[in-house]
Amino acid sequence: MEKLFKLKQNGTTVRTELIAGLTTFMTMAYIIALNPNLLTNFDTGSALWNGVFLATCIASAVGMFCMAFLANKPFAMAPGMGLNSFFAVVVGNIVGLTGMTYLESFQAGLIIILVEGIVFIILSIFNIREKIVESIPLGVRLGIAPAIGLMLMNIGLGSNAGVYSETGGPFFAMRDFFGALTPSVAQGAMGSGYAAMLLTVATMFIGLFVIIVLAKKGVKGAVLYGMLVASVISWAGQWIFLGTNPFAALATASFLPPFKDMAETTLFKFNWQGLVEIGWFTVITLIVTFCIIDMFDTIGTLVGTASRAGMVDEEGNMPNMREALLSDAVGTVVGACTGTSTVTTFVESASGVEAGGRTGLTALTTGVLFLACIFIAPIAAIIPPAATSAALIYVGILMLQGLKNVDFGDMDQFVPVAIMLIGMPVSGSIGHAIGLGLISYTFIKVFSGKFKEVSVLTYIISALFLIKFFLVV
Repeated sequence: MEKLFKLKQNGTTVRTELIAGLTTFMTMAYIIALNPNLLTNFDTGSALWNGVFLATCIASAVGMFCMAFLANKPFAMAPGMGLNSFFAVVVGNIVGLTGMTYLESFQAGLIIILVEGIVFIILSIFNIREKIVESIPLGVRLGIAPAIGLMLMNIGLGSNAGVYSETGGPFFAMRDFFGALTPSVAQGAMGSGYAAMLLTVATMFIGLFVIIVLAKKGVKGAVLYGMLVASVISWAGQWIFLGTNPFAALATASFLPPFKDMAETTLFKFNWQGLVEIGWFTVITLIVTFCIIDMFDTIGTLVGTASRAGMVDEEGNMPNMREALLSDAVGTVVGACTGTSTVTTFVESASGVEAGGRTGLTALTTGVLFLACIFIAPIAAIIPPAATSAALIYVGILMLQGLKNVDFGDMDQFVPVAIMLIGMPVSGSIGHAIGLGLISYTFIKVFSGKFKEVSVLTYIISALFLIKFFLVV
């Protein structure tokens, strides 16, 4: 392990890296079931759902193995949230445009993801993606980590743990519980789901405070232990107060991987004829759109998380950035070949970094666990969302500390950061928020007479984002 990952040089140990990998896995295990749900319109149990499920596990694992051995970085990968929803919308539009079945349209859409991944492999090999990273102004880079922190807190308190009832849903802690005028108003709106919401809120904050107390005491693995405590509280609460068995799904769960379904629906099932029916202009537009979103989602996550872990130099550059970006591209190609949307670096990697992960052994551990989920997915599915929320909120709070590096007296630097701080949690897109930050930075420099301080590549990227936001249809 020392020879492969240079543990001593990075100030870590095998135990720390394994705990960090497990921590990352627990915070992002939700994607294993959610991704096939989103890509198949919640057609649970269908052959396509099974194919996407396996593709999610396999492509994520391969991407993380590349990250471990090529870049030696602790970052985890999976089909990106937002990108998978966009892909599902694209497939639905292909159905309406061509009259093909959803499966045929899905197989045509996979070609778009394949081309995107190949383009990124080429750009990574020739250092073009790394040059794009370096072209981002230092002020904007300094704001990425805190903006991701707010995004994580928004996910943890907002959209990660939802409650359903006979009155509808999902109901979320911040909006529907803390945002209610009075407790009686919240109870009336949620109906029977109010009790589940109380348990969710209690689980979330008990887990959060356990993590904080353990971290203050210097306990390594505080995030993981806090999640485990929160999980036990949630399971006990479901059993005692809600009268439900949190492990009931395990009784009927299947632990046999549905390889046959994947082979019939998604494994190298590229519908080239269907792609022609879409139209080349539309196809090219979609490829460019996926490339822009994925590129800056990945760049933002890598730069922000690496900054928090102290993995960047004085100019904000991360060593082995090319290899990290190449790993992301390989994961996307494997995802297209097996049957899922764009694979990208996950923002939840920050939880493993906070648990002490500093090398590729963290990514390797998470990758092995994703691969194991081919057989043990039902076990991963019983991790309560409220427990993962506790970890996300804590890591988000810590990432806000990066604001101390921002020069609040320099409007050129502060305004783009402020826009990213609100843009990232509200839009839910790291890439779009960075785009807004770059556009605002460029405009401020140009109209204040400092246009020479803006690099040519920053002008180009800003222009591409303007086209992406206002002209691409």
